[in-house]
Amino acid sequence: MADAETEPKPEAPPASAGAESTGAADVKGDEEDDDNGYAPEEEAQVEFQPVVKLEQVKTTTMEEDEEVSFKMRAKLFRWESDTWEKEVKMWKERGTGDVKFLKHKETGKVRMLMRREKTMKICANFFLQPSIDLKENAGSDRSWVWQCVDFSEEKEVVSVLAIRFANSENATKFKEAFEEGKVATGASSVGGAELTELRKEPDTEKQDANKEKDAIVEVS
Repeated sequence: MADAETEPKPEAPPASAGAESTGAADVKGDEEDDDNGYAPEEEAQVEFQPVVKLEQVKTTTMEEDEEVSFKMRAKLFRWESDTWEKEVKMWKERGTGDVKFLKHKETGKVRMLMRREKTMKICANFFLQPSIDLKENAGSDRSWVWQCVDFSEEKEVVSVLAIRFANSENATKFKEAFEEGKVATGASSVGGAELTELRKEPDTEKQDANKEKDAIVEVS
């Protein structure tokens, strides 16, 4: 019965590389023809005009007519009443930043200006009048204390201020520049004799402040 046995069927030949590439090409062609298919990103060429146009404003610091004769980093304090107990006075920190002596180009007067770091808010602003007496703060070799009419808060206030430097060398340089500024301001004053008379006049408020200043403890 060997003749009755069924002969094995030949296997189908494998698909050729050409057939595979043809099929892939057909699929790609279908995607390109499809409006909903993948589309490459394109940069939008759109310009937006601002609704409000701001004009550039020129700001002034009131230092344009002055030249810097001294500049150094320091910490400033003021002797003032406690926030809660007004009868109690203490040292309060005014700020840390660069203290500068500015000499006016025309008048020759010298003022001390100090701004807080970052905020640039003024914490000291006064002329170096010859009547200002710079003293060591409780014997410290890197801190000075004095009394002056300060204008840092846009009004004249008789204040007792203290300044502290990183070392005694910087403190010495400050004192030397401070004294030179006092001389320059005194020389530029029109009525030198008038200033002398003013210093001779009794000032009760300043006398009380001087007594208070002598009792001040060292800045911590």
